[in-house]
Amino acid sequence: MNHSELKKQAFKRPGVKAAYEEMEPEFSLLRELLRARQNAGLSQAEIAEKMGTKAPAVTRLESSLSSGKHSPSIATLKKYAKALGCHLEIKLIADNQ
Repeated sequence: MNHSELKKQAFKRPGVKAAYEEMEPEFSLLRELLRARQNAGLSQAEIAEKMGTKAPAVTRLESSLSSGKHSPSIATLKKYAKALGCHLEIKLIADNQ
């Protein structure tokens, strides 16, 4: 079973789709972080070195976004972005748009 099939099957259960949609901002940020790291051609260990931390901390950062168990601080996200040669941009978007 691939990811799409698993997701489709899970969405049939009550509350799963709503919980998944509630996590969309975290999933979106995780996709953005991973895409930026891939585009930079850097490993988690290389990002960690540039951030002044250890690779497991970067692993926890990236996995925390998909688990919803911990929200990284803005300061941590800024360090991650800087290590990639990027900057962090946060926006508020009105729900009615």
